[in-house]
Parts: sequence; structure tokens; C-alpha cells
Amino acid sequence: MNFKSDVEAVDAFVEKYHQLRNEIAKVIVGQDEIVMRTLISIFSQGHVLLVGVPGLAKTLLVNTIGQVLGLSFSRIQFTPDLMPSDIIGTEILDETRHFKFIKGPAFANIILADEINRTPPKTQSALLEAMQEKAVTVAGETYKLDAPFFVLATQNPIEQEGTYPLPEAQLDRFMFNLILDYPSFEEEMDIVKRTTSGESDTVNKILSVKEILFYQELLRKIPVADNVMEYAVNLVSKTRPGTPDGHEWANKYLNWGAGPRASQYLIIGAKTHAAINGKYSPDIEDVNAVALPILRHRIVRNYKAEAERIGVDNIINTFLK
Repeated sequence: MNFKSDVEAVDAFVEKYHQLRNEIAKVIVGQDEIVMRTLISIFSQGHVLLVGVPGLAKTLLVNTIGQVLGLSFSRIQFTPDLMPSDIIGTEILDETRHFKFIKGPAFANIILADEINRTPPKTQSALLEAMQEKAVTVAGETYKLDAPFFVLATQNPIEQEGTYPLPEAQLDRFMFNLILDYPSFEEEMDIVKRTTSGESDTVNKILSVKEILFYQELLRKIPVADNVMEYAVNLVSKTRPGTPDGHEWANKYLNWGAGPRASQYLIIGAKTHAAINGKYSPDIEDVNAVALPILRHRIVRNYKAEAERIGVDNIINTFLK
């Protein structure tokens, strides 16, 4: 990547980002915010937890993003009988009576972990270790995962029978918690026309693995003003009940607030959000733009909030005001 300056590289990134959006739009109808935030997460080296009912094209979205980014893609359907070895791989005895490691579906650039809350904690933690360490350990041997490595995990909000909700410490490893909503009437009409006509759009590869890794590093180097950094840390501090900086709503409605990882993701997310909008440094507006999906799964409401039907998003919007 031969750019004279980082500014020139950011300009090139903006152009590539718009090409990505246009290619994805050939296949994915609407869901602009979900697509934008998923791309922000990939370039910020984060992971996404997507909450939505079945049939809203979650698999298609991830597969399409994998194609336009030129990345390998694996889909893992989480079930109650799934074992850690079904995700990370296992050792087998070959013909020469030596142990040979057979890689599991975790050895891909993009993983769709479908209905992650359907499998017991032991199996969930196998994937979550891979997300955190970008490596897996089998029989005392550590295997590095391919870079870039991105996990999009889905949860079905309707059927809660036979599910194992992710513990807060594991939820914290996801950069964003995105809520996938139903399409509008016009969007659904467009989806039905496209999918029942027998024609299918093919998407072009826009970026190479080398370019993705270059832009991930570039975005981390974007400078952040002290006042923006302070705003992000103050915002996270407001979510912590019983602390000097805790907001009155945190003391009233929360059992638990967000940890330092939220502050880190606010800054990294703000840098990427600024860059895709052609800015060379993030401002408070960029922090606010990524705050909701970053904080949503990191704060725990108390009984009073549930009794008064005060949602997590309401509480976060109060902090943002």
C-alpha cells in the first residue's frame, strides 16, 4: 500500500468503504445501519452479537460481506449437543499412528455463530476464547487463527426455552450488540421481487486480506483529542452505580455498569465512524454514534427498572443527554 500520507490512506479507505456498501446493497435490501455497524466492527477488529428473529437474512448478510472482503466464511449452527471440538477442531490418529490436528470451522476469517445461546457454556467459551486470544489450544498446542478474524453471533429473542444465556463477562467480548428489525413494507416488497424472480446478483471482491489488515492498523493510528477521550470515559463512568461519577439513573435503575473495555471500544469505534465519514479525527458526535450498541449489553438493569419497564436503550439515551 503506497500512500504518501495517512490522510491520503484515509481518503482511499472512504472510497473503498462506499464501494463495499454499494456491492452489499446489490444483495442486502435495507438494513443500512446494521451493514454500517458490522463493517465498523470488522475494521475496528471487534465482534458483533446480532439479536433478531429467524428469516431476516443474517446468514446472507455475513456471507455477502465475506465475499466483498474476499474472506473465508464458516457457519456454525449452535445446538445443545455441540462440543468444543466441533468448533475448534480435534486430534485424530493417522495411518502412521501419529496424532494429527484437523482444523474446525473456527479456522476461517468470518464466523457466523448461529443461535449461540442454544449451546452450553463450555462450548460457548471455546468460541469466546478464540475471539479474545485469536488462537485456540488443543492438547497443549496453540494454533493461531487466520487474520482478520471476525465473529458475528446471533441470538433469537423469541424462543427462550432450552437456551443458555451468555454470561455478562462473555457478552463483554462483543464490540456491538445490534438489534435486527423487520424490513419496511417497501423493503419487503423489494426482497420478495428479488428472491422470487429466479435472478441472483453476484457481488465483486473489493478488498484483499492485505488491504483489510492495512486499514485496520491505519484506523488505530487515527489521533483522538483529549476532550473526546475524556467524554468517552465519562460516559462509561456514568453507567456505574454507587460510584462518585455514577449518573442518578445508574444508581436508581442499574445493578452493574460497563467496564473499561466499553471505553476502549467507544474510542476505536469513534475512529472508524469518523473515517468512513471522511473525518481525520473523531469528535463527540462519533462517540455518540456508536455508544448505544456498545453499552447495550454491558449494563445490567435492576428489578426497579424492569418493574417500571424502563429499557436499556432508554437508560443509555438518558446518559447521552
